[in-house]
Parts: sequence; C-alpha cells; structure tokens
Amino acid sequence: MGATTSDPPFPAWLEVEYPDRDLDRLSTLFRPIAFIPIAILLGLLSGPATLGRPHEAAESGRAIVLVYGSGGILMLPAALMLLFRRKYPRWWFDWNLQLTRFSTRCLAYLALLRDEYPSTDEEQAVRLDIEYPDAMELDRWLPLVKWLLALPHYLILCLLSIVSVFCVIGAWFAILFTGRYPRGLFDFVVGVFRWALRVGAYAFLLTTDRYPPFTLQDA
Repeated sequence: MGATTSDPPFPAWLEVEYPDRDLDRLSTLFRPIAFIPIAILLGLLSGPATLGRPHEAAESGRAIVLVYGSGGILMLPAALMLLFRRKYPRWWFDWNLQLTRFSTRCLAYLALLRDEYPSTDEEQAVRLDIEYPDAMELDRWLPLVKWLLALPHYLILCLLSIVSVFCVIGAWFAILFTGRYPRGLFDFVVGVFRWALRVGAYAFLLTTDRYPPFTLQDA
C-alpha cells in the first residue's frame, strides 16, 4: 500500500548506495568485532536504553528500530512543546536528525550494506533526510497517541527485522565466497530500514502527522 503518483513524497526518506564492486571480505568476516567501538559511542549518545546491548538487539531483530526507542531521541520534550506551545525547536530537530543519521550509518555498517567505517558527522553513502515540520500544521494532540497508532507497524517491523537478520547472515556468506552483496537481499534490508525510519518520524520524532505507508519502497 504505497503512495500514488498524486501523493507528495513521505517527509522522511532513506537511500543507501549499492556497492557495485567487490566488498572487503576480511572486514566482512570480522564485522561484529569491528562494530564494537562505534557501538559503544552510539550507546553513549543514545542513552542507557541502548548502551551495552548491540548484540542482543541484533540477535533479536530489533537493531533496525533500536534508535527510535533510545534515550537520545528527544521525544517527550518535543511532544510537550507541541502540545502546550505548538513549537518544535529547531535545535531539538537537528539533534534528532543527526542522531538518526549516525545510528543509521552504524546499522548499515553492521548489516554489511557498506564497507566504510561509520563517520560521526559525514553523510557517506547512507543518505537520510527528514523534513523540518511546521509545528502549527501538526495536530497538537496526536503526539499523545501516535506511538499507539503505530502498533500495526511495530508488529510488522518485528517480523521484517527477523527476516532481515537472516538476509544479513545470507549476505555475510555470499560476500565471503563471492565478494558481492546479493542485490535482492540488499534492497530488502534497505527497505526495512526505510520503513522503520518512516515509522520513527511519525511516532517518535513527531515530525509528521502523515501515517506511514506499509511498503518497503519509497513513498
């Protein structure tokens, strides 16, 4: 159920450049170990909700939506500001956006989508953007229930995340033997990332009142 040609694009989008080349097999082999330093840094930025649990999240299929429930995202303050002042402070939005970008780069690296070690500030080949909202156009009461309205998405994303973990495992073997990330697996994993981003923008970042579409594709 995606957007029609007359619909405006969803105000949160993600693109990951497909590595159309041989990937580093040694880096792929030791990716879980190489991920530890950046996972610690991400945990420190995100708060105690994620600190020290990257492996547990990855094994349970929750890694893709991990950032949106973390302590670093300014969800409750933004909800209160929208409710009482009809404002979304720009620097709060910028913090949420940059943390989301950084965490997505980290998860893309863990999911073997890219070989480059995640940068703390550069965009690299993971391009993510979220439109800054006009707070006066947002419903002031919806932030109180958006997290609940998104429940169907949580259930689907849990299933998709589990499937994506198996896709990453399959890609890990494929890269070790062929040097390539199968394009179908790559597109599926990126699609799950994209779906989770749209749900995060709606339910936790509170930047849009448009309900996320049920699709892995651009919307």
